[in-house]
Amino acid sequence: MEAAAGRKRAYSIIVPTYNERLNVALIVYLIFKHLPDVNFEIIIVDDGSPDGTQDIVKQLQQVYGEDFVLLRARPRKLGLGTAYLHGLKHASGEFVIIMDADLSHHPKYLPSFIRKQKETGADIVTGTRYVKNGGVHGWNLMRKLTSRGANVLAQTLLQPGASDLTGSFRLYKRDVLEDLISSCVSKGYVFQMEMIVRATRKGYHIEEVPITFVDRVFGISKLGGSEIVEYLKGLVYLLLTT
Repeated sequence: MEAAAGRKRAYSIIVPTYNERLNVALIVYLIFKHLPDVNFEIIIVDDGSPDGTQDIVKQLQQVYGEDFVLLRARPRKLGLGTAYLHGLKHASGEFVIIMDADLSHHPKYLPSFIRKQKETGADIVTGTRYVKNGGVHGWNLMRKLTSRGANVLAQTLLQPGASDLTGSFRLYKRDVLEDLISSCVSKGYVFQMEMIVRATRKGYHIEEVPITFVDRVFGISKLGGSEIVEYLKGLVYLLLTT
């Protein structure tokens, strides 16, 4: 791996971005606020955002230091799985946290993820909306029903060993994440679901932390009808191959 020589962190937080100029400074600030005594780095993997996201990240590097906020840009949108893999090439942490840049994953939950992993020795700690003290804020009733129905369908067919398949707020042991990414073929919305299903099939120890998912504060949601179609296709694929 290509982590910088002499730079070793316990946790590498990979944050893929595309047109997140209005969110990226706040998410970085909140990560530092909620992890005051943790040895970590933040790796921003930006897919050629035309809105100036990279310029904001460069300013953040001046504030927090280039050893703590790393910008690892790519020329264009190349998919979520490859974004994580790209971030891993530059990560120095034994543990890797993946989270969205749009503030739907609040950094206040990060200490709970880290504590849960230390207490249980889990290979994966995943945030879940579907247990006590978890939930969703900012969605209308139809979207909540659609999400819940999709999750129930996946639970029934795949028996994945986790209550929230499509969430993307997770902590992994580094070698586990590398193994799972190399095993997955799905892209986009289905990728997270395949990751957790294959983790269960491989026998990895998964623990959960309740979170409240908040719909993005700034910008436009990237979830639409095409993602729902891809979800259903992915469900059939996983049913047949796992």
